[in-house]
Amino acid sequence: MEKMDFSSFETIIDCRSPAEYEEDHIPGAVSAPVLDDDERAQVGTLYKQVSQFDAKKLGAAMLAKNVARHVETLFAGKPKTWRPLVYCWRGGRRSGAMAHVLREIGWDAGTLEGGYKAYRRWVVAQLETLPSQLKFTVVHGPTGSGKSRLLAALARAGGQVLDLEALAAHRGSVLGGLPDRPQPSQKMFESRLLSELAALDASRSVFVEGESKKIGQLQVPDALIATMRASHCARIEASLDTRISLLLDEYQHFLADRRTLEAQLDCLVALHGRERIAEWKALAARGAWREFVSRLLLEHYDPAYKRSSHRNFVHLSDARQVRIASPEESSFVAATEALLEAVPA
Repeated sequence: MEKMDFSSFETIIDCRSPAEYEEDHIPGAVSAPVLDDDERAQVGTLYKQVSQFDAKKLGAAMLAKNVARHVETLFAGKPKTWRPLVYCWRGGRRSGAMAHVLREIGWDAGTLEGGYKAYRRWVVAQLETLPSQLKFTVVHGPTGSGKSRLLAALARAGGQVLDLEALAAHRGSVLGGLPDRPQPSQKMFESRLLSELAALDASRSVFVEGESKKIGQLQVPDALIATMRASHCARIEASLDTRISLLLDEYQHFLADRRTLEAQLDCLVALHGRERIAEWKALAARGAWREFVSRLLLEHYDPAYKRSSHRNFVHLSDARQVRIASPEESSFVAATEALLEAVPA
């Protein structure tokens, strides 16, 4: 499928309803709905229960009102040379109507042929082929070894990094949910992922964390997982004490909200039984946090990591070792320098 290039447009305008925009949109697009969620439902109901004519008449009145408001607010300061791209669901009435008004004003407004549906097909097709064109170095290590911090340090040092957990708004474990930051929809995750992948330089190595097929509730595209699992690896080594300190820092929100923590631990009853879960909860209840995290690592995370990592990543046994000597930032800087020196650009 031909590449979708939006670079010649100064602004991408999503004129679908807010709910459609929230589920997924072209990264960077602004929301300027010609019908809000309630108005869209009203028009749809009228279309089905009364007549197409009445539905179109009501929809046109609502559309005219909303486009006028956007012209007076969102687009008020745009110069005559402004060139926006407008899209809706199929590239038909909604985007065509808005683009027509904008062109009548004097702006060179374009529409996306096929609308969001064409864009979505393109995203799916790109995610099936683009990962295999990139060179990945997959960063491994047991839970709490500082993989995310190492990726951040690599990015600051100029390395190419794909941070899947940041895109998914989840750290990828039973306690991986982020406070006040829900995960995006699967479609939105894939849109953001493609945007990141397309910006990478295929001639340079890309550092990425060794993830499972799912990050929280989101599925990593099959082609990306397959490419990662066949890629060269780097393995982080860190002491148990260092890992505990790093996890305690990451899990601050759980330490302050024991009810949520206990609800998450209950998800592991089928794996570990009620007695062990009760023991973990008792440690949390009396604030024995280092012992709590130690047992969680040794009894849950580490066995799970050993079961899956070598089975899924064929080059992990040959991985380059990277030592994280302490939780201090200087340890991550040193590890970053060593890794960048060892891995070809």
